[in-house]
Amino acid sequence: MIVKAQEAKHSVFQGVNFEVLAVGVETMVTKMHYEPGNFVSFHSHPNEQSGYVISGKYRLNVGDREDILTTGDSYSIPANVLHSIEVLEAGEVVDVFTPPREDYLR
Repeated sequence: MIVKAQEAKHSVFQGVNFEVLAVGVETMVTKMHYEPGNFVSFHSHPNEQSGYVISGKYRLNVGDREDILTTGDSYSIPANVLHSIEVLEAGEVVDVFTPPREDYLR
């Protein structure tokens, strides 16, 4: 499946704007548009989540580990593990979810 930029589905999760870029049978690709002050509180989901920081600066908490992420950093969060993200500087992050997040498709 090909999704042209103008066809991407725009949505909001916990105050964060994002786009659903592509959805396959096993995976989903999103691009998060973070602004200073955005904070996604601790949550978990049954989807593995891997991400790549295009730009910005973030405090990512996964389980009991905390890291500062900047341009070029990446991460992988296992399914059902508590995690949160605090935006320190505006930017964009590409996330891949396996399987696709049903709540992002509504």
